[in-house]
Amino acid sequence: MTFSDEDERLDIVAAFVRDGLSAGHRVLCYTDSYAPAALSGRLAERGVVTQPYAAKGQLNLQPTRVWLAGGGFLPGRVLDELTGEIDRARRDGFTGLRISADMGWAAQPVAGVEHLVTFEEGASKLFAASQVTAICQYDRQQFDAVTLASTTAAHSCAVAATVYHDDAVLRICRQHSPAGIRVAGELDYTALDDFREALAEAVRLDAHVHVNLARLRFIDAATAGALVQAAATLGPGRGMTVLCRGLVRTVLGHVGAGNVEQLRLRVAPGEH
Repeated sequence: MTFSDEDERLDIVAAFVRDGLSAGHRVLCYTDSYAPAALSGRLAERGVVTQPYAAKGQLNLQPTRVWLAGGGFLPGRVLDELTGEIDRARRDGFTGLRISADMGWAAQPVAGVEHLVTFEEGASKLFAASQVTAICQYDRQQFDAVTLASTTAAHSCAVAATVYHDDAVLRICRQHSPAGIRVAGELDYTALDDFREALAEAVRLDAHVHVNLARLRFIDAATAGALVQAAATLGPGRGMTVLCRGLVRTVLGHVGAGNVEQLRLRVAPGEH
């Protein structure tokens, strides 16, 4: 997975972890950007409560830096460690193993990092021969284009959030956990068609639609009205939760959000 938006990355990781735990797999998360406790908190914000699974050995969060024990990166040593994790998961009766790896450490001046692509190729072969699903996370702002192309080629598939609109002013994309859409920047009538497309897909796919507007600074009446109308179409037992702040919340109120039973506005973190 290559990413440029931290929230999108965490959404996908949370969905990956959640689905693995639900399937009865052991889930191993190697984290670099966050300490394990902090990553646990980020997952909890997305509906994945880690403590019960960690307590019974189904979930393990640990720093990716354990791969650098001894001061450098040795692909063979790390592959041996991963082989051991696969064997332990089998012995402990898990039907599969999921591995999430934050590869941010490899953007630093680490001894042996020149063997990164060799490691990725070896890991792909190892995982393909076992009951393992792994996702390696590369920040496009940290890694150069050549490294990203080389590491992508070593993987059998790539994952990313669906993007409906992306320019210097506005980004509309799929949100995976909780399921729905995320909108950031400034939203007006010029992006109304893309916004409606994103809403329509969320309404079609999600039992309860979550619309994350926590990073939306501005919304006009046309797009606010489209949001309220989409919520009003939801049938019995369904609903829409909108996370928003300040001006956006005010505009939604002016176009009738308070009159739609299926629509609930939540205050974004940091607001009162």
